[in-house]
Amino acid sequence: MHIDLDAFFASVEVLDDPSLRGKPVAVGGSQGRGVVASASYEARRYGVRSAMPTVVAMRRCPELIVLPGRFDRYEAYSRRFHDVIRDLTPEFEPLGLDEVFADLRSLRRLRVRPIEAAEALRTRINEELRLQCGVGLGRNKLFAKLASKRSKPRVVDGELVDGAGVVWVSAQLEAQWLEELPVRALWGVGPATAAKLEKLGLAWVRDLAKVDEGTLASHVGPSMAATLSAFARGEDNREVVVDRVAKSIGHDQTFLRSLHGVEELVDAARGHSAIVARALRSQDRVARTITVIVRFDDFTSVSRSQTLAFGVDDEFAIAAIAEALLGSVELHHAVRLLAVHASSFLERSANQMQLTFGFEQTSLSTRGQAQQVSRERQVGYEALRDAVDEVRNKFGQAAVGTASELGAAGVQIATQRGRHAFGPEVTP
Repeated sequence: MHIDLDAFFASVEVLDDPSLRGKPVAVGGSQGRGVVASASYEARRYGVRSAMPTVVAMRRCPELIVLPGRFDRYEAYSRRFHDVIRDLTPEFEPLGLDEVFADLRSLRRLRVRPIEAAEALRTRINEELRLQCGVGLGRNKLFAKLASKRSKPRVVDGELVDGAGVVWVSAQLEAQWLEELPVRALWGVGPATAAKLEKLGLAWVRDLAKVDEGTLASHVGPSMAATLSAFARGEDNREVVVDRVAKSIGHDQTFLRSLHGVEELVDAARGHSAIVARALRSQDRVARTITVIVRFDDFTSVSRSQTLAFGVDDEFAIAAIAEALLGSVELHHAVRLLAVHASSFLERSANQMQLTFGFEQTSLSTRGQAQQVSRERQVGYEALRDAVDEVRNKFGQAAVGTASELGAAGVQIATQRGRHAFGPEVTP
């Protein structure tokens, strides 16, 4: 089963402010580089959709009400959503805040009828959360996901057409979809991959089924080729993964004004590193791999990664690696987006470290020097990190901060999720 809440962020905003009901509403960044994260069906009638630049959405719908987003509210509703799913089965896998895969096979012994269970689930979500959702039922994740999309309302010629609510994919419907669906309907096929496939004359799933996997791999890579070939045959062996753990923690930011030069990038990376470090410590984890991603004004991107022999959760330790990585990036254009990610996690208690001595900084490469600085910071400032975290947990995040976090209004802590999560933040 795949359950997908309808226009989730926008729907929550309408619930909290009934005056928005019936109006075109979007949640996203309101500035020139902002994007739409969620759009109400009233907005979709004008062609507004998720991932669309906000400036484009405003041109299509001048009356569009763009709200900045409140993740605390969305997370609260998501927890209630998961509680409802849990009452049906504990074997479910969340995808973000508003989607869930659930494995119903264990319910056979209870004589639970999947379609009836899906209908009852939709009713309960509507009555208790006042949210709408689409539910898809299929023999694997591929068909369940396709079915939930078909179950939802859609806009046809500017008019909203109700969906079925629940769609079950029979063997006959499977065969029909594999014959008539475009490749872009498949899981993981974004615009770039779809464009590559269409250049090869592969616009439909039925076309993919006729192509040798090896031939496909030379154009989209072996991993994607294997996935697409399996999907074209209706095969999907992915299991529902309960208690899914994130494989990385990161912070991405699109800037209102593009950054120029490595100094501006490094300054921004320090703030990103602080956010990532706090997130790691809140989960009692350290990370061995640090990655930076730079997107230029021409929309090209580059990434650099460094894997350490030890784990880090100190913001200056992370920033030292990020700075070294940024130093290896050729800045051929101004930078519109910067991301700092941490991965390769260890439990904090398993991170056995000690200071190393006898190394001359000048004898090491730039990255080697950065690793030495990172190690020294990680080991030498553990007590300080613990003390700061204790104060912040007791008295609030703004109770104590570094000099770089001090502003006219006191300590100003950058947050991973905030009012401008979908575009540049504007300073009043």
